[in-house]
Amino acid sequence: MLTNESNPATPVIEIRGLHKSYGDLEVLKGVSMTAPRGHVTSLIGSSGSGKSTLLRCANLLEDSQQGDILFNGEPIIWKGEGLNRRPGDSKQVMRIRTNLSMVFQQFNLWSHMTILQNVMEAPVTVMGRDRKEVEEKARMYLDKVGIGDKCDVYPAQMSGGQQQRAAIARALCMEPQALLFDEPTSALDPELEQEVIKVIKALAEEGRTMIIVTHDMRMAADISDHVVFLHKGLIEEEGHPTELFGNPKSERLKQFLSATAPA
Repeated sequence: MLTNESNPATPVIEIRGLHKSYGDLEVLKGVSMTAPRGHVTSLIGSSGSGKSTLLRCANLLEDSQQGDILFNGEPIIWKGEGLNRRPGDSKQVMRIRTNLSMVFQQFNLWSHMTILQNVMEAPVTVMGRDRKEVEEKARMYLDKVGIGDKCDVYPAQMSGGQQQRAAIARALCMEPQALLFDEPTSALDPELEQEVIKVIKALAEEGRTMIIVTHDMRMAADISDHVVFLHKGLIEEEGHPTELFGNPKSERLKQFLSATAPA
């Protein structure tokens, strides 16, 4: 397990001065943020602001060029510099990744597996957990997200909302210390979107540690403990949702909220 897990004051994820470039394009320009234990942090901002890149760097799916990432106070070990910087300890990366579960925009379910098999796959094959115990938990999590009757169905036989709920059950079955959501509702039509938002709200009410990249300002306002507004690779403004949405300070945030306000 990760160090300092028992200390509630230690953030699950802490990012300090993170820079990320794709060649000459600098996407993150020195971002610092924390994901405190039991808190929901939402990342908002226009397309290209760096929010999804920040999430992928936090999960070590992308390599950053500068700055520190800590999990439960444990810093990532790096080797190399700049565009050649990579995590230096593969065992550390694996250990951390198994404690962070990511839910993607496009579900990423295995089409040749049933929903139950999809949810069970990583705990059994990656973590080596007992298959019978994992199946019991997988069925419980599928019940939790409202699709317990879909265990033997294949992804193509389900709606987008049901597939995304299956992806959330899959993330939960890893029993992670934090859930990371990358635009979890943006591929869904409004009716199916509400199914998924309802599940995410229920998880927030349980006090789970979550970072959510979202275009849904209403959801961000409803469930977040802290909202971060990214603009051109930097944090333009951040704070409690009541303050950030009700009394934005920066002109750029005011413009963004005006453009994204529901009709």
